[in-house]
Amino acid sequence: MKYIGYCVIAFVFSACSYTNGSISSDKVPIKTCFEMPLYSGTVPNLKNVPDGEMKSFDPQVDSLSSNVSRPTLKVFLPADTVKKRAAVIICPGGGYHTLLTVREGSRVAERFNEVGVAGIVLKYRHPNDVNLENKSIAPLQDAQQAILTVREHAGEWGIDSTRIGIMGFSAGGHVAATAGTHYDTPFINNPQGISLRPDFMLLIYPVISCRDGITHVGSRNALLGNSPTEEQIKMFSNEEQVSETTPPAYLTHANDDTVVPIENTLLFYQALRNNGVSAEVHIYSKGEHGFLQEPAYEEWMGSCLQWMSRNGWAR
Repeated sequence: MKYIGYCVIAFVFSACSYTNGSISSDKVPIKTCFEMPLYSGTVPNLKNVPDGEMKSFDPQVDSLSSNVSRPTLKVFLPADTVKKRAAVIICPGGGYHTLLTVREGSRVAERFNEVGVAGIVLKYRHPNDVNLENKSIAPLQDAQQAILTVREHAGEWGIDSTRIGIMGFSAGGHVAATAGTHYDTPFINNPQGISLRPDFMLLIYPVISCRDGITHVGSRNALLGNSPTEEQIKMFSNEEQVSETTPPAYLTHANDDTVVPIENTLLFYQALRNNGVSAEVHIYSKGEHGFLQEPAYEEWMGSCLQWMSRNGWAR
């Protein structure tokens, strides 16, 4: 698989290089990141259209990518010699039309590195009819392919293939929760039958449901169109897809969120609890959508890391 980008974050005693996904090092690896195409060949479900991705910057929000049709993984590996570290695949939010690639992407991956966890940012495709044959399944395809790719490269990247989680913010939370509830139905080519089930989920002010009165309408319309069928609504209302084998989850939301109703988190938590799935939920009285002012970044992220530590996924 060809890498399309490479960056060195910090030197630690000796040099390290990546070639075809393999790590070579004399002594101690350097903290490193690289970006690679998500698919090694033809991107499934993609029409024969040019790459129309647009990048911009909003000083109040983030670095933004929109109209994504060529998905990638940006891999951040810690500067340590651990060979069996946990990993988290990170799905930024943006209403299924934009991705907040720093605030809900690389910044989070680097924080995971600080506690010895690999952070892997998924730039998933935005569902639209211009680029895709079936737009509703494209983000799920990309999430499943990300899990498959990380498991395939686990040994080379020093990752424990049984400790691979998925994290999502807002609409990215819908991507992550969909991956965590639909893993037993492959939407990608997986001839070796590698498990597509994430080992845990981290859902941050997530979109969960596609039901009227609960969903974020903009995200639902982008994913399913303005007139979704009952079958589509049920399939992508992830609170209705929970089973006893759904991965354990950490959820957090703000009570005053007027963009994505808190019921998304509460209903998913209740469904997990009803099915005997381990889950933890943190509700902040204030924070609105995106936690832009409060709670403080390290407060909610620290709580997330503590949950991971208690469950053996982070130190």
